[in-house]
Amino acid sequence: MMRHGMNIVASGEPRINNLQVTNDGIPAQLPDGRTISVPLAWSWRLSEATVEQRNNFEIMGNGQGVHWPDLDEDISAWGMLYGIPARRPQRAVKAQRRKSSTATKRVKAAS
Repeated sequence: MMRHGMNIVASGEPRINNLQVTNDGIPAQLPDGRTISVPLAWSWRLSEATVEQRNNFEIMGNGQGVHWPDLDEDISAWGMLYGIPARRPQRAVKAQRRKSSTATKRVKAAS
């Protein structure tokens, strides 16, 4: 029930006020006081980045997302809130599998 003079401001779009990247996750503070967090592994670029690269980010616009210029990585507040992890491009997946396979063969050969 609305009362006369009551002012409700609601935004349909989540926004990020502050963010940090830890060894395990990416916690973000929202303007309404909530803190949301996603696993670091959700961003393959961030999980493979150096600490310096992870800490070099900019909050985009009014907090709609975060951009890491050194990594060409973007994560939206919407994606964090609703669980949309970054997908590794297929060519990167194939290259990673080849690298893993080659390393396994080297270990077996050395045994």
